[in-house]
Amino acid sequence: MGSVRLRYPEGMLTVVHKAFSYSFDVMQGANTVALARNVSGWRDRAEIRIDADIYTARRDGNSYLFELGSRVAARADQPRKWLREFFIEHEGRRYTLRPKSRFLFRRHFLLLEGSTQVGSVAPDGAFTRKAGVELPPTLPVFLQVFITWLVMTMWKRDD
Repeated sequence: MGSVRLRYPEGMLTVVHKAFSYSFDVMQGANTVALARNVSGWRDRAEIRIDADIYTARRDGNSYLFELGSRVAARADQPRKWLREFFIEHEGRRYTLRPKSRFLFRRHFLLLEGSTQVGSVAPDGAFTRKAGVELPPTLPVFLQVFITWLVMTMWKRDD
């Protein structure tokens, strides 16, 4: 269907959407890095396999959680739902994921650390699910996949 590219230290990752769904695979060359399966069409919930680990990505009130078993591996808080802005904390660093434009249904998202842009997710065109994703190479792959899932979830809501 569409693809999303992520930058990762060992090379480029590609996110390939499954036809007629918001499930996707994350590939590095011919190798599968992660499998993300949307387990609820009307709720924000997915099961994501990275190597042998199975994470659950889900919304819990104003927060989005990325859990490995009973442990929260990553968390994104969304204090004001209509702004589509998330605050992500990881290893003592705070990131903000927000749309580039405040207009509804704009799909270009920025990842900021403080006031500095460190990454982005932007569609390749107006009517496609293809997108370019640039994230800091210092972020672990599970966090890159979680951030990508957050943006894909916002795109799903916009559709």
